Amino acid sequence: MAPRRNDIADATEAVTAGSGGRGPSDARPDAGEPSGPHTDEAVAAGTAAPGTAEPDASAADTSERNTPATDTGKPNTPATDHRGAGTGDDAPSSGTGEVAAGADGPPGAPGPDDRVVAVRRVRGAGRHWRGAQLAVCGVLLAVAMTGGAIALGTDRAPASVPVAARAVDPGVLGGGNLDASIAALQAHLRSQPRDAGGWATLGLAYVEQARTKGDPARYPQAEKALGRSLSLAPDNDQALAGRAALAAARHDFAHALVHADQALRLNPYSERALSSRVDALVELGRYAEAAEAATTADERRPGVPVFTRYAYVHELRGDVRTARRVLKQALSVASSPGDTAYVAAQLGQLAWNQGDHSAALTYYARALAADDTYLPALEGRARAQAATGDRAAAIKGLETVVAQNPLPGPLVELGELYEARGSAGDRARARRQYALVDAWIALARANGVDADLDTALAAADHGDRRAALRAARAEWARRHTVHTADALAWALHVNGLDEEALPYARRAGATGYRNAAFLYHRGMIELATGHRTDGRASLSSALRLNPGFSPLGAERARKALEAAR
Repeated sequence: MAPRRNDIADATEAVTAGSGGRGPSDARPDAGEPSGPHTDEAVAAGTAAPGTAEPDASAADTSERNTPATDTGKPNTPATDHRGAGTGDDAPSSGTGEVAAGADGPPGAPGPDDRVVAVRRVRGAGRHWRGAQLAVCGVLLAVAMTGGAIALGTDRAPASVPVAARAVDPGVLGGGNLDASIAALQAHLRSQPRDAGGWATLGLAYVEQARTKGDPARYPQAEKALGRSLSLAPDNDQALAGRAALAAARHDFAHALVHADQALRLNPYSERALSSRVDALVELGRYAEAAEAATTADERRPGVPVFTRYAYVHELRGDVRTARRVLKQALSVASSPGDTAYVAAQLGQLAWNQGDHSAALTYYARALAADDTYLPALEGRARAQAATGDRAAAIKGLETVVAQNPLPGPLVELGELYEARGSAGDRARARRQYALVDAWIALARANGVDADLDTALAAADHGDRRAALRAARAEWARRHTVHTADALAWALHVNGLDEEALPYARRAGATGYRNAAFLYHRGMIELATGHRTDGRASLSSALRLNPGFSPLGAERARKALEAAR
């Protein structure tokens, strides 16, 4: 691991030499022929953003369940298996004990004091950052959380990667080392720069790398690579499907739907486009259409990516039994460690949402038995440990997660666990986590990501409440989902606008989606508006559904319920 470098001048030099210092005005260039200082060779060589990320599968979208971003290349599985009589709702039987994972951060990782210094440097740049300053933000955040290895280019990719003799198949991204796959693609494109399929695959790889490492700096690279692919082959469903995946990763779901539909007109059986279409409809709140799209995808390309989306659509509509059955079917056909880890973690999340913490821990153990570095499983296990009272293990686990992938969800969860513990220095530790959320949001926005929902969720409880409301209103103007309804309701509540908040809180549960945090928010709003009977019922339902849904929220719900009796 390279030594940590906190000097701003060194960081500026490192980034501007590697990334061109892209700022807000050009963070989302037109996706045609690459322009500006980045040549095709530079994009292929990966010099347009700092470093390459280590392979794992984590989450950039905190609002909805994360889904596989790459085609798996596996044979089709019968689409009817998971629609008839299922495997039932029995508890999981993984045959494994819970898998221990290293809970300490990577060697050389900075301590809390170093992290907050880094964030202060980021935030000190002011609201009107120029390109070089934003690049420094990216380096400082990465340095703060990783000890510098990713940000400064000292990645652990193999020294020698064979050059492909033909266009690299997208299936290369479905298993194995993502860094090695990207290195192979870059080497291939240096020798075959007019390979449209190779450029499309590289673009998709950058999207996956950004998603798995919480590194939005890869998105402009992905856009250039996909644009290069389309300039070489305009009727290129792979690149159009890649654009859909990129738009979804940036939370631009309207354009994700447009690009997915374009790809499907060219190739109705594109697994990626079918999956992205479901994702876009879900995230736009068009749930009935999403259910139809999931059924269509299942008929055309059954497999793990489609199964998991099919399950999530049913969960959002309150059909937990079907969601569980479909995920079990997906787990039974998973043919790689990556797929096994992904689906088992989804089952863990589903169990945790329903308050079955023991089953959740069993599923997370199965995920980690397949891949002991899989961050969503490490994060989920930590949440389940916190819910069962093992706060020390939960904190240690989340410290490991945020050291590698500083996304808003785990940062806030870790901050709240510090607050709940209440030991000496814990309040300051919590503030540092919340400050890092601000830094990540700034970096995400600089690279074209709509981060309003992240802002609303984090700032409502741990930041600028007025900023939370502005962000929630902006997100609601773009899309009407259960998650945006809940976020807007809560942002209105913390700003004292409870009468306006109540209809949104009720809308968040209108589909039948079972979420304890939503019920908690609704109960608090109902109490604030004088609906005491409804408020007590909502708070009781939240605690009955998942008594450990939040390190701080669950205790507040109990106190509010007792006071309202």
